[in-house]
Amino acid sequence: MPKQEPTGYTRTIRRQQLREMVPLADSTIFEMEQRGEFPRRYALSPRTVVWNLAEVEAWLADRRARPIRRAQLVDVRHRRTRPVKG
Repeated sequence: MPKQEPTGYTRTIRRQQLREMVPLADSTIFEMEQRGEFPRRYALSPRTVVWNLAEVEAWLADRRARPIRRAQLVDVRHRRTRPVKG
């Protein structure tokens, strides 16, 4: 009988390992997942969710490669309520 080669497997990480790699709050990660900006989690059991390690590493590499736009400065003197006296 010929020897079968081992099939490739997907490395996964749990929430604590994800927190060590990605310093974002759980709610931020969840919102980014919903918008399609972060790799999706999947359930192994009713109480265990994991992320694909390769997808998370690719996301981190992509974030490092492209600059993040800065937030637009807001002139607080043009507020409709409680304008700042200048």
